[in-house]
Order: sequence, then structure tokens, then C-alpha cells
Amino acid sequence: MTTASDPAYPAHWEADVVLRDGGTARIRPITTEDAERLVSFYELVSDESKYYRFFAPYPRLSAKDVHRFTHHDYVDRVGLAATVGGEFIATVRYDRINAQGRPASAPADEAEVAFLVQDAHQGRGVASTLLEHIAAVARERGIRRFAAEVLPANNKMIKVFTDAGYQQKRSFEDGSVHLTLDLEPTAESLAVQRAREHRAEARSVQRLLAPGSVAVVGTGRAPGGVGRTVLRNLLGAGFTGRTYAVNRALGPEQRELDGVPAFPSVAAIGEPVDLAIVAVPAERVPQAVADCGEHGVQSLVVLAADYAESGPDGRERQRALVRQARSYGMRLIGPNAFGIINTAAGVRLNASLAPEPPAAGRIGLFTQSGAIGIALLSGLYRRGAGLSTFISSGNRADLSGNDFLQYWYEDPATDVVLLYLESIGNPRKFTRLARRTAAAKPVVVVKGARHSGTTPPGHAVPVTRVPDATVSALLRQAGVILVGTVTELVDAGLLLAGQPLPAGPRVAILGNSESLGLLTYDACLTEGLRPLKPLDLTTGATPADFRAALAAALADDACDAVVVTAIPWVGENGAMESGDGQVLADALREAAAAAPAKPVAVVHVEIGGLAEALSAAARTVNRGAPQTPPNPVPTSTDPVPPGKDPGPGGPPWTKSSGEIEERGSGGSAPGTPAGGQPKSDLPEPREARRIPAYPAAERAVRALAEAVRYARWRREAADPGKVGEYDDIDEPGAAALIDRLLGPAPDPRGTTLAAPDAEELLGRYGIPVRPTLPAPDPDRAVGAARRLGYPVALKTTAPHLRHRPDLGGVRLDLADEHQLARAYAELTATLGKPEELKPVVQAMVPRGVDTVVRASIDSAVGAVLSFGLAGAASELLGDTAHRLIPATDRDAAELLRSIRTAPLLFGWRGSAPVDTAALEELLLRVSRLVDDHPEVVAVGLEPVIVAQHGLSVLGASVRLAPAPPRTDLGPRRLPSY
Repeated sequence: MTTASDPAYPAHWEADVVLRDGGTARIRPITTEDAERLVSFYELVSDESKYYRFFAPYPRLSAKDVHRFTHHDYVDRVGLAATVGGEFIATVRYDRINAQGRPASAPADEAEVAFLVQDAHQGRGVASTLLEHIAAVARERGIRRFAAEVLPANNKMIKVFTDAGYQQKRSFEDGSVHLTLDLEPTAESLAVQRAREHRAEARSVQRLLAPGSVAVVGTGRAPGGVGRTVLRNLLGAGFTGRTYAVNRALGPEQRELDGVPAFPSVAAIGEPVDLAIVAVPAERVPQAVADCGEHGVQSLVVLAADYAESGPDGRERQRALVRQARSYGMRLIGPNAFGIINTAAGVRLNASLAPEPPAAGRIGLFTQSGAIGIALLSGLYRRGAGLSTFISSGNRADLSGNDFLQYWYEDPATDVVLLYLESIGNPRKFTRLARRTAAAKPVVVVKGARHSGTTPPGHAVPVTRVPDATVSALLRQAGVILVGTVTELVDAGLLLAGQPLPAGPRVAILGNSESLGLLTYDACLTEGLRPLKPLDLTTGATPADFRAALAAALADDACDAVVVTAIPWVGENGAMESGDGQVLADALREAAAAAPAKPVAVVHVEIGGLAEALSAAARTVNRGAPQTPPNPVPTSTDPVPPGKDPGPGGPPWTKSSGEIEERGSGGSAPGTPAGGQPKSDLPEPREARRIPAYPAAERAVRALAEAVRYARWRREAADPGKVGEYDDIDEPGAAALIDRLLGPAPDPRGTTLAAPDAEELLGRYGIPVRPTLPAPDPDRAVGAARRLGYPVALKTTAPHLRHRPDLGGVRLDLADEHQLARAYAELTATLGKPEELKPVVQAMVPRGVDTVVRASIDSAVGAVLSFGLAGAASELLGDTAHRLIPATDRDAAELLRSIRTAPLLFGWRGSAPVDTAALEELLLRVSRLVDDHPEVVAVGLEPVIVAQHGLSVLGASVRLAPAPPRTDLGPRRLPSY
């Protein structure tokens, strides 16, 4: 709302926010043009609220009051307003004061703060949200403390302050409560902020998915068309709420469409409408949104296309649509959406274009593509899987996967979350929410548009510089099950929704085909599982033989999961029979129900009706009886601590890597639901376990392997490890050095430190760098070698040769002046003049494995720690591992072991193992440096030679820049793309 009268208007303080009840409001600075709005707002505030604000009866604002409350310098005096529909619903202001409580300017760092919330909007969390924003503004303006005077009877406002999580002091003086808040964010204030964010965003999704009434805006008068299709699907699903049809062209005589009350506008309905499905062309959407917003609609699903996916003009239409919807306090799915589905018995909502709604089930599905949504619904339907909820968000201009993770985290009807994503607008937040959700239930993601290098059309999101491989690694670190195709998404979802989590990687294989068993065995080895010898039941095996073999395998403590392979069996007359799939399904289900809770998957070839029979619920669970939940946390032996010998269970590089380590058989923990909460905290599963069936061994095993890896992550997530603590770290000294190197006016683009400065900074964190001396001519090279001591290495540092020993720019083990002079002559004769090569001399270090350690900061993802082996081969193969900073000792151990070339660190082919403990410590020290000092935006250590005992850092680079903003630590706000 920048105006000529407010040239210093701080537009970056504007924000859309989600309130406690799921509605939205806009927070913005108050300007001189708000006088009438302020007066109108004050007239709607009760006398009691006015008394609490001014400590006396104050029926109306004087002209002087209005001028004071609308004129601010945005430094010492600031006012913010929360608005809905352009009108004020609450205000907050601060005035900077000195130690005597009088008006002051900087350097005074305290301010008096006061709120006023319209009575109709009290209880929605407006004041708590305003406090977050005014506190952030105050910190930006150099204010460190808020002071507030509150009447003792004003319990609501006292609670706003005391529940904020800031450090505070409280006293009672002159009949009022005096509160002082330290505005420095704390772990508690951040936890409070995120808990409120979770409740608000989950509630906004709940309002969308469980409306009491739905209006289809744009229902055609004749059969056919998008609006009429959605209306038909709503009715066909048996929606339990009220349904209305809206078409502006309806005549006075037309009162119904498909038996549903019909109206020319939402306003004409005359009753509350919770959800509107907007099925009109893009040019008519603004009018429809205004009609909905002015009459209290809470949520919108916009089906129309021709928005951001169509180009710059469409992108601006999309932004205008979001602004308009939020101005009325509404959340939005779309535009270009396919619709939403909720199969809960109390809702039965199919507000989508899907003609065949899915059966009720335990899977929550979110997709950013309508076409992929259709394919997923079809695939799940064919395989008998049920959904709890389905969302196809289209351009996801407002509500996104983050919001639905907030909802599904606590949704008792959802056991597994499946997401198809083409872009991630806020990777840092998505990773945080995914980690929390994955600790309670599986989150399976397939990401499209990974290699296109561009954002998909319609997705107006910030572009991150972090490669997709890095984002994928960070998602896996957060417990996300990342798969490559939508087929794998369905395969994994079916197994996780119907079967318990495996306690380890040991897989029993049984069936009536030796060949199919061997294919399954090979697939298990490929996926890092540990298959047992396949049990061949022969082609004459009957369903009873399958039942007995499966029961025996599930009872065997040496097995954690079972894959059953089945082909048509041979009848008494020698002919191949496809048999009755129902008979075999009953036999397998009977064995699985009577045995310990271990996952079972079936690979079948041309057995009619088997997949359908296995997917059907065998019985209805008695909700009062104890049951094993669908994916409990399996018990197992304790994980091996980082850096310790894992014993005979496998080589040391596999205990935290892609190959899955051996676990105790343990089985499931009956009565322990996913996430490890007490059983009474979560509802019982409603149906018996369904056994997933797959047409190929590779697909079944891949899904099982993902479940094994996820179960291991769940076990280890309970003990994430510790951040490195070292007595020799000089954090204050490093901070002072960084301030000096950046200077009073740092370049916002950043600066790369000179080698001596980089080495000094790293030294403050106990990271010594081997000295390197320049050698611009042979004589200087000899002098440098004498200073360092023989043997030495001669290396080029030209950009095109740096870290490329394969190009011949390095000479090692030079024992004397003669060898050094000869090497110098060879280098300059072969590669170029000294001024081009920039040769240097460095003392030799013990031989070992050359590695690379890096850290970098991306505004979207955060700080990332990376590790790999040095050399062109690793770079070409992309064999680099990543973890978020701050890294723990467990992260460091996993980082070393998660690259494919990790065996080289642990004694591959008889070579001596290197000092991985020293390498893990180096990783933790680099993590601490970047985490403690956000001005350190990049660190590169290359090469780091790790020997049998100790390591040597031979090269280092450090880049500094002004600390980037941490959007995850600021006040809550909706994204604005």
C-alpha cells in the first residue's frame, strides 16, 4: 500500500497469515490513509475492550488520537493492522521509550506495546500473530525489549504475552500488571510459533476437506460441462452436507439443477456456504470470488485454467486471484485444479472431476498434476486400495503440500502419505514438516520435473540453486521415501498401508516357481536386502501348501519379511490351472493373520482374481479388541553407535549406507502405533491387513526395500545423535575475525577470503590447513622446500588445473633440490609458463584417501554439509552425500558411509582402513563453523587426505557474505510468489 504520502512505507512488513481457526488475514503497516478505517474499526470494539486498552472509559477516538495512531515514522513509532476484506480487525503499535518511560529515539532499545482486537475476532489468534510480527519489526529497528501495562482482569492479553515463549519479567505496580519481554527468539518461542503454525494450517485444510455445505459456482443449465460434472460427482458420492448450484444465468423459474437448490449467486443462497467449487472461465473468476468472499465462504477450489501456466499475463492473474481470496480470509486450491475428495463416512465429499471416487482407505494422496492424479486414482482403484483424502492442487498458488503435511500428521484416518510434486516452494519448511510426519507415518514422494532445469508451467515458486540430487538427499535424511515413478509410488503405498514395518532386511522367499524365486532373490540383493535361500514348493503346490509354508516362514526368527511367488499350479490331470485366486488369497491371509506381524508381499503371474482377493478386507476389526496397527515401529537390536565396529552383521560401510544392515528379528511391538506413542493416543485400524500383490518380482522387492530403509530410519530417528562440542573452538574469536574481514560495508554479493585469512578462520575451529608457499620460479621453489622440509609436492593452482591431478599438474615425493628442479622444468615445459600455472610447494603428508568436504548455504534449503572422494570419477558419477547443518555425530557417520565409494575408506581389497573417526570430527567442526556463523556462506576443503592415523587438509577456501535472512525463524507468513 505504498503511497506518495508514505515514501518510506516498509512494504516488506506486509504479510498474509493463517489464523487459529484456519481463516486468513493480512497484516500491514498503518498509513495516513487509514483514518476512516481506524474510526470504523474502533466503533465496532466493545466498551469493555476499549477500557482494557485505555484503562478508562473511552467511547470514541478524538481527531488527535486518529492522527497519532495513523502517523508513524516506522522506526520509533510503528503501527500494524490485521485486515480482512480490507477492513481492520485488530491493531498493534509500539512507541520507543527510554529508561524513564518517555518517548525516545535510538539508541534506546525498549518500546511500549499495546493491542486492540475487535471482539468478533477475539479467540482467533490475531493478537498472538500480531505480536510475532511487531516483535520482528522491532528487532529490525534495534529494539530489544517490549514493555506492556495490562489490567489484571485482562486475562486474554496477559496470556498472549506469557504464552509467546519469550523471556519475560512480570510485576504488579499501581494496579496494573507490568510485563517486560526480551525479544530475542528462543527455542521456546520458536516452538510456540511452529505449534501455532501447525494448528492454523491443519485447521485451514480441515475446513476445506470437511465442509458442512458446498456450492458449485458455474453449474451449467444443461447436462455436461465441468460444473455439472462436479455437481453430479458430489451427489454420486453421497455428500453428507448441504449442496447448492450457482449459475448467474438462471431465470426466476429455475430453482433446481439435478435436484439441488439452484441460485443465481452465492449471495442469493441466504445460508452459510463453507466451500465453493469455482467452475467458471478465468475471466469470470474474480466476480465469483468476490461473491463468495462477501458472503462468508471459507474455502475455494478453482478449476479454471489459463493462469500462470499460460504465460506472464496468466501469472499476474494468478497472483491477483490469491490476493483477492486471501483478502476475504479464504484459502484456495488451484487454479487449474482437478479437485478434492474426502472418503470419511461423515463427509463423503467428491468435489472433483474424478468420475469413480476411490474406496475409503488409509492413504492420503496429494498431487500437483491433474493428469497424474487421474492415473494414480485409476491405479489405486484397480488394485483395491482405498484413500482417506485426495487433493489435486493444479498450480498450487495457495494451499500446498506443506499444508497437507500439517493436516495428515495428526489425521487419525490417514496412515500413509503419498505426494506427487513437481516443485517445492519452501524446501526448508517441507523438510522440517516431512521429518516430523515421517516419525509418525510413512511419507512417500515422487518428484517430477527433476531434470528439466526449469519450474513447471504454472508453478510460481522461488528457484533454488541447490541441485535436485542434493534436495533428494536431504529429503531422505528427513525420512521421506523418495521413489522414481508414479508406479513405484503406488507400489510402496500399498505395502506401507497394508503391512507392518519390517524389523530388518532378512527376506524369506517361497513359491511354486523356482525361476520366479531366483528372480526375487536377485532383486533382493540388488536392493541391498538379505534374502534367505528360496523355498521351492514345486508347481504342484496347493493353496494349503502355500498356507503352511507362509506360516512357517513368518514364525521363523531368522526372517523379517516374506515374499510369496505364485504361478498357475498343475492340476491332477497335469494341466496348468490358473485356479481360483480367492482360494489362494484366503490361504495366504489365514497364515498371515495367525503369525507374528511381519510384512508379506505376493508376486503373481496370471492367477485370476488373486490381486483383487488379496486387496479385499478379510474382516471388520472389532474396535474394542487389541489389534496390531498397520505399520508399527518394529523392535530390533540397538543401532551401532557411529564409529563403532558393527561386528559380523556386515562390513562397516554398510551400517549406515544404502545397503540395509542386519537387525534382530524382534517382530512388531503389538499395541505400539506408528511413531511410538501409547496405543490409547491413536485410533485402532478399521480393517484387517491387506496383502499387496505385484506383477513383477522387482516391483515387490523395491517396495519392500523402501519399507526396510524407512523402518531403519524410524528406529534411528529416536536417537538423532549430538552436535559436536570441542573445547578448542574459539567462537568469539572467529566472530571478531569475520566482522573485521567483512568490514563496515560488506559486499552483499560476498567475498572469497585470501588463503591466509581462510586458514586463520578455520584454525579458530580446530581445522589446521597445511601451509602452501608460492613458487613463481625455480629458485623460489627451492627456497620454499627448504622452509617446509623435504619431501615436498609441486602443484599448479591455475583454475583450469586446480584439483585435477589427472591433467599432470602435480608432482609428488620430491626428495631433494635436483628432483624439484627437474619437476619444475617438466611442468613449465608441458603445461605453460609459471605465471599461467601459479605453482606452489607443499610438504608431503602421509598417504591415504583423497576426499572433499564442503558446506554451503542456500536461502531456500538452508546450510548443507557435503562429502565425497576427490577426483574426476566421483564428480562424473555424482557420488556426493549431503546432510543438513547442524550435523550430529550420527549424520557424520552416515555421510561417510552413504557414498558408493565408501569401501575405499574401510580397507577395500586388503588396503588399510583410514581414520574415519578423524574425518567425522572434521565434518562436525565444519558444521559447527557454518552453523555458529551464518556469514560463512561457503567452505571448501579439497583435498583432505585421510591416512591410517589422522588427516591433512591441503587446500581450503572460505566465502563470507552478510548473513542471509532466515525465513524459518521469522514471523509466520504465507508465501507470496
